[in-house]
Amino acid sequence: MATVAGTFVEQEPRPDVLSGTPRAHAVDRWIFVGMAVWFLAIVLTGFIPDSIMKIGMVRAGERPPFPIVLHMHAGLMGSFLLLLLAQTWLMATGRREYHKQLGLASFVLAPALVIVGFVLAPTMYHQTYDLMQAAPPEGQAKYLQTLSVSENIKLIQLYIGLLFSVFLVIGLRARKRDAGLHKRMMILATAIPLPAGIDRIEWIPSSLPGSPLTPILFTIVAVSPMFVWDVVRNRSIHRAYWIWLGLFLPVGVVVFALWDKPWWHSAAKWLMGV
Repeated sequence: MATVAGTFVEQEPRPDVLSGTPRAHAVDRWIFVGMAVWFLAIVLTGFIPDSIMKIGMVRAGERPPFPIVLHMHAGLMGSFLLLLLAQTWLMATGRREYHKQLGLASFVLAPALVIVGFVLAPTMYHQTYDLMQAAPPEGQAKYLQTLSVSENIKLIQLYIGLLFSVFLVIGLRARKRDAGLHKRMMILATAIPLPAGIDRIEWIPSSLPGSPLTPILFTIVAVSPMFVWDVVRNRSIHRAYWIWLGLFLPVGVVVFALWDKPWWHSAAKWLMGV
């Protein structure tokens, strides 16, 4: 992963109109703050109603309590989003030194988020699996269907974990040498987990559980405001987007190819240890 990231970062950076320095055009300074706020809005829109509903189900005894690792993941993801907002705001207001100091937190939050995410996936799977094992034979079909859907969702979770890690490494490695690549890649990396919130927004169309199309498409839609403004201001496509799409799209094709295939369901069960 570090080798791949180093290959992208070591290329000579191009001149960047949106350099992060104070400019007369306010949007040039605040577009990245706007993206951080936009991402927070997406996550809160998806998770607040969903969480309220599931808390009600727990209190009514309709589902088991949330495992501690789920609370850890929620806290870490929320902290990471707030860190992104703080970092973009510090740069927009010219507080570069504070930005550098606070940025050290990402070296703790990012690995912790990835590790907890990979612990969370089997934990939630086994919670459903254990319920199925304890259910009477006539009630097990419901849990089997839930597990089948969960095995497909694991594909999305795997690509999120992989790409989020790779893009963060690229972004963090570029922080001293290429500010333009650094700031864009930190935004683009943070967009990767957004399907977790997007898929919980009930009033937008969803292809799940039949297909992973909407999680992939809506991730691209989520980063489009920054992309459009960037192209307008720089009159070209910054290489951060080529790097992002060059990895994001092939992985998305793999997810499509494996989705709901018998081979993948067998592999997912093996990965989950059942």
